[in-house]
Amino acid sequence: MWPFVGIPQSILQGLNAYRSVFVRDAGLAHVSRYVTGLLLSPYKTLQGIYSQWVFPEGESVSRRAMHEAVFEAGWDREALMVQHRRAVAQRYQGQGRQVISIDWTFAHHERSCRIYGVKRSFDYVSNRMSRYQTVMTAALSNRQTVDGLVVEVQAPKYDVEEKAYLEMTAQESYEEMAQVRQRLVELLHYQKNRLAYRKRTEMAVELVRQIEAEGQFPQAHYAFDNGVLCRLLKWCVSRSMGANAWSSSMSRPT
Repeated sequence: MWPFVGIPQSILQGLNAYRSVFVRDAGLAHVSRYVTGLLLSPYKTLQGIYSQWVFPEGESVSRRAMHEAVFEAGWDREALMVQHRRAVAQRYQGQGRQVISIDWTFAHHERSCRIYGVKRSFDYVSNRMSRYQTVMTAALSNRQTVDGLVVEVQAPKYDVEEKAYLEMTAQESYEEMAQVRQRLVELLHYQKNRLAYRKRTEMAVELVRQIEAEGQFPQAHYAFDNGVLCRLLKWCVSRSMGANAWSSSMSRPT
């Protein structure tokens, strides 16, 4: 296992497009080191990646500082992704027809149920029970390359379980005000989770509206699986792009 002594130029060039997201140069350097480790190190934890770095004499980079830059910097995810799409759009200018593919997939996490969005449910692709996230994606492509534009994890749906819990723990009256407050918090959480849940097609429609509102890909066409993402998405694409919209509705084979 080779030590890391410098950040590869390809990674530096790629991350320079996001310099405006970082307050300090040191933050960009820490994230660049972390990305280097994710791509090249057999270890994928920050501690493991940090252990492979060898710094020049007199240059002190603490693991704590790296951890703060990567995980505690208060990232604005939306601003970061908007900047990412802007950078991708610049690379694709004048490179031929552009197609934005919208799809979703299962991201399996068999050994953990504590990762956000992971739920044990029936996986009808593998035809078995499994733990997974449902992930919505959008990717831009031309004849030569493919780049990701959006990745979003669907919030888990636990309304049936939560409602069953509320019904099971219901009381006719509460003697203490603390019990009333606790019950109110439980009811509010139930309502909040119901409102936060969005179906896959709803997520896809919001995704298209955001991409169109940003205006980075005015000439791009859309492609999606009509067997999974229904007519609402097709209507949204046509409405956003006008009468000249083109979309490929690929039905799932039987």
